[in-house]
This record gives sequence, structure tokens and C-alpha cells, in this order.
Amino acid sequence: MSDVRVHNFTISLDGFATGAGQAPDAPFGHAGERLHEWMFATRFWHQMRGGRGGSVGADNAFAAMHGPGIGAEIMGAGKFGPPGWQDDPGYKGAWGANPPFHTPVFVLTHRPRPSVEMEGGTTFHFLDASPAEALSQARAAAGGRDVRLGGGPSVIRDFLTEGLVDHMHVVQVPILLGRGVRLWDGLESLEEAYQIEAVSTPSGVTHLTFTAKNR
Repeated sequence: MSDVRVHNFTISLDGFATGAGQAPDAPFGHAGERLHEWMFATRFWHQMRGGRGGSVGADNAFAAMHGPGIGAEIMGAGKFGPPGWQDDPGYKGAWGANPPFHTPVFVLTHRPRPSVEMEGGTTFHFLDASPAEALSQARAAAGGRDVRLGGGPSVIRDFLTEGLVDHMHVVQVPILLGRGVRLWDGLESLEEAYQIEAVSTPSGVTHLTFTAKNR
């Protein structure tokens, strides 16, 4: 059976994966771009944006694991768009005409709408479903490849609670946000279900990898 993977999911020292006050011009709220500056410096990011250059060290190696072997993605409504996007029937996500996923993407929302086919192989499907139900559909669409769980923090937390995540890569950056949406709430003793490794890099971030035991 294909794995469920989380990659490049970034949190602050106090565990927040997004800041307060999300808006169309501030998708991560008051956190701004501070959570992801480590990634912006990598060659992986430069290539994703059609450019050249960027670092090729450990940060880049972790970041580049994001894509290989992925056949579908699941994301929450908050990752697909800012608060209120459900009120715009023409809204097609925050990534333009050619989103970077290039696979079927299943968006969890309490207000489903018809699927939207985009350029580059991405098709957005909108589901009002439990984590297990969404995963069943995503695995069917992935054609034997793995399913990436894209976030946000509430969605990842729900999948972790149900024991549905096989591999998770979390990046802890040295900032304090103080408010927003935290990843770890309600996940006491999560470490008992995972083998955890930590790698710190010169950029100041710590890469935490969680591999489910008995998989």
C-alpha cells in the first residue's frame, strides 16, 4: 500500500505553522514569509520557480524529497485559499493557472464544489470527508504512488490522530510567533508511534523526520 507523506512542513519554535490574521495578501498571517526563508534559499526552490542558483546543502536535500514518488495530494481548505474563498465560485487556488502539484489534489472543505482541471496535470477535487475517506480516494487516484499530505496544521493533526501518516518531515525554524495555528496540540506521546531523527543545518533550522514504527 502507498505511504502517506508530509514534506517541508515548517513550524516556529513554539509550534505554530501559520500566524494569525490570514488574508489574500498574507497567506501565513503575521508570520509573513519568515517560516519559509530556509526553503527560499535552496536550489530546489529556485528550480521550482524556473530559476537557477540556490544552496545545495542539507536544506536543499530535504526540500527536494517533496516531489519524487507522489501520485496525489490532500490539503485543507486553508491551504487552498485564504478565508472566504468558498464564497467565490470562480476561485481556483493560490498558484495561478499551472499549480506546482501536477497530480490530483483533494481539498477538504465543508462546502464542496465541482472539480477544477488546471494546466500541468493538476486537478482539484473538493471533498467533505473524513481523513480515512479522503485517503481512500487519494490512494485510488495515485495509481500506486504515495500520497502527500500538504497541510495545513489542522489537517495534518487530524491524520496523525487517526494514525494515517507514514512519514513526516517537519522543519523547525528559530522564530517565536506566539499566536496562530499550532501543529502539536492534542498529540501528546506522538513520539511513541514514530522513530524520530533530528538534523540541524547552518541556516539555523532543524529538520525533524518521523517514520512510523511497525510499517
